[in-house]
Amino acid sequence: MPSPYSESETEQYYDHEDAVYRALWDKDGSVHWGLFEDGANMSFLEAGANLNKEMARRGQLDKQSEVIDVGCGSGTTAIALCESYGCKVTGVDLSGVRIANAIDSLDDHSRDVQEKVDFKKGSATDLPIDDESFTHAWSQATIYHVPDKVKVLEEVYRVLKPGGIFVFDDLIKPQPNISEKAQKFVYERLLYDTDFSFESYHEALEAAGFTIVESEDISRHLKTSYLMLSDAASKGNEEHRERFAYLAEAYEETAAAVDNRELGWAMFVCRK
Repeated sequence: MPSPYSESETEQYYDHEDAVYRALWDKDGSVHWGLFEDGANMSFLEAGANLNKEMARRGQLDKQSEVIDVGCGSGTTAIALCESYGCKVTGVDLSGVRIANAIDSLDDHSRDVQEKVDFKKGSATDLPIDDESFTHAWSQATIYHVPDKVKVLEEVYRVLKPGGIFVFDDLIKPQPNISEKAQKFVYERLLYDTDFSFESYHEALEAAGFTIVESEDISRHLKTSYLMLSDAASKGNEEHRERFAYLAEAYEETAAAVDNRELGWAMFVCRK
């Protein structure tokens, strides 16, 4: 089933919502969910950093790695990966606003980071990258937005060197029966639809040529992320008061959708 939403709509959404995301999610412009450790009292931002750390560990990033960050947003994670592991990173994003933010943010970092990190505006379905350019591909909270998700997987496969690793997370649809509330507060709000369940995502990755090294359903962490975001939004923001009030409700309903198996989240590590 093709997605009813276009890449142009997604680009406009993130261009328009950038200030809101910075006010609510992360002032540095990072927009992804968090991985919470059992028994740890982690903040939303700490859980987000923990997700980065865990994905980097599973993806085996090091200073020899050459990474493409597909859907890099404002470049926060791309820069963090370079600083933490010494790797080279090229970030690609559909949003012109976010790519401009990413490029501007390089001025606040060392010459080493400026030499190792670059950003390009482009579509995940037509990456502005030569074949077999990277040892690693990285993506967070991105592919679900793209109407032609299979094409994204094929493009990532194309730009990876033989033996290259693709580590990413993405939203999934555990079952096809979606309530009106979930349709309104999750799928329509995020301009999102997918045919991928956890199981069918495996099939799509293998059809694109990947070998799946490991995969994990991490939906419970998605629920915790949205409950935290709902609480933060409910506390208000003078500049974005009406939008925050709506998001407090929407995020609470998104957490409920996870409980009802109308929405899920998964992490994959694959090899070309």
